[in-house]
Amino acid sequence: MKLSKEIREKLLHNMFVKNYRRMWPYMKPFWVRAVLSILVAIPVGSLDAVIALSLKPYMDVVMLDKSLQTAWYIPLLIIGFTIVQSVFRYLAEYLNTWVGAKTTNLLKLDLYKKMLMFETEFFNKKNSGDVIFMFNNNADMACAGLLNNLKSFVQKFFTAVSLVAVLFYNSWQLALVCVAIMLLSMLPMTMVRKKINSIMNQSIAADSALITAYNETYNGNKTIISYNLNKTQRGKFESVLDGVFRLRMKMLQRTRWLTPVMHVILSIGIGLAIWFGSYLILHGTITAGSFVSFLTALIMLYTPIKSIGGTYNSVLMSFLAIERVFDILDAKPAITDRKGAVEMNPDVHEIEYKNVSFEYVKDVPVLKNVNFKVKRGETIAFVGNSGGGKSTVVSLLPRFYDVTSGAILIDGVDIRDMTLKSLRANIGVVFQDNFLFSGTIRENIMLGNENATPEELERAVKMACLDDVIKTIKGGLDAQIGERGVLLSGGQKQRVAIARAFLKNAPILVLDEATSALDNKAEAVVQRAIENLMQDKTVFVIAHRLSTIRNANKILVINQGEVVEAGTHEELLKNECGAYKILYDMQFKTENKK
Repeated sequence: MKLSKEIREKLLHNMFVKNYRRMWPYMKPFWVRAVLSILVAIPVGSLDAVIALSLKPYMDVVMLDKSLQTAWYIPLLIIGFTIVQSVFRYLAEYLNTWVGAKTTNLLKLDLYKKMLMFETEFFNKKNSGDVIFMFNNNADMACAGLLNNLKSFVQKFFTAVSLVAVLFYNSWQLALVCVAIMLLSMLPMTMVRKKINSIMNQSIAADSALITAYNETYNGNKTIISYNLNKTQRGKFESVLDGVFRLRMKMLQRTRWLTPVMHVILSIGIGLAIWFGSYLILHGTITAGSFVSFLTALIMLYTPIKSIGGTYNSVLMSFLAIERVFDILDAKPAITDRKGAVEMNPDVHEIEYKNVSFEYVKDVPVLKNVNFKVKRGETIAFVGNSGGGKSTVVSLLPRFYDVTSGAILIDGVDIRDMTLKSLRANIGVVFQDNFLFSGTIRENIMLGNENATPEELERAVKMACLDDVIKTIKGGLDAQIGERGVLLSGGQKQRVAIARAFLKNAPILVLDEATSALDNKAEAVVQRAIENLMQDKTVFVIAHRLSTIRNANKILVINQGEVVEAGTHEELLKNECGAYKILYDMQFKTENKK
């Protein structure tokens, strides 16, 4: 019994006090309506006792005395109180839903802000289903049950108090027996929490996999169609569904026994009440009217208690969701501003990689002691075998990841000592597959500088060689481009991204294989736009086609995470056995023979 008491105390403290205390800041702006929704629930619960209480005089007067003269008002009283109760019930539901939705929105906003703070590696380790569940579904689960459970608790509490009062009013002897049985029925609830925790985490993973399957089908629909993967994807989806089904059945097995057990215990209470009540009636201790009133109150009291097991399960799930939400909000992103971080000076003279090493996975080096310097206005290019570490080198500059050892210095200052906002404000990036947001071409370009003038926007469009596209697309700059820019070609998307980088006008530019996915015609146009963009900037280029980097001030060949060669295009070609010469010959040998 001692263990049960400890569990109950822990449940009361950890689940109710802790979770409601942490949720209070989100409910505080709406506390008046929240309190009102709870106060309105008091008469909703209390008025349940009216029907049971009114049956005593009705039974005694009408059924026993065979008189209607003093009992005509009872049916009208019941109808009147029911109307009042229904009005309060509607008000409670409306206020509860309003406050719950507002609270959910605030919580989701904080979760979204937190999501924006996480580093690239965080998203690399999670699939889309995990992210959606973490930052959206958890908030829904937490808030949906929070006020609703509190309102339900208040309502049922006052229902119970008023009905117990009716029980004692009619017969204190019967009331003691039935209340004892009611308390006994609550004991099985202490066993549920530890049974639900582990299975809940597995269920979340399964639901996340389900969301991921939908996302992958949406984003990969062309691949599925072109490779006839319908049967394969359907099989994978059925497997996920089977997993979800098994976990839900396991959840049911571990929790839903609670309601039937409570039902049996409470049925014993009703049986004892009937047996003991009959005995009291026969001995003249209570009247038949008192017994009918007592039995009605008892059934009204026991009915919601029999279903409290299901309610208790939803309460537990809601509180577990709250705990997960605040685990996320309390989590510290791996890449943040250091204490005392300074603003980056946009007047950049030199960038240095000093003994830079990096690991995605501990003890599995991706970069090893990389060293180089780039002067203001220079272009440095990175070439090498696929997977050699080229993209990782440039990803470290805007701190998508942090170096494992060594340092990246801008004018002698470690970039980790600069604020993230100022560092990234001074670096423009054009990726191989640039992400465009749903909306218009104008909106996507303006992300580079939301305060840009129409003249600056027009110049960016022209310098990105996008003006011919604007003329041919219906709607021009205000044309809708669909999710991820699906209505634009690859070359058009690249030029929109380049125009966006033009508006940003950062002194440092990173080009991560910006033309490698394009055909020759599109590449020529995009390359012209890139050359415009590179003017007066310090440029980092990852090149797949070596023809695009002949004029680079310095070329670094990176293989297996190490700089194996460095020099200009002409210098590197002089080394007949060098890695760059081998790459060059592979791409241009046929053309040179012609």
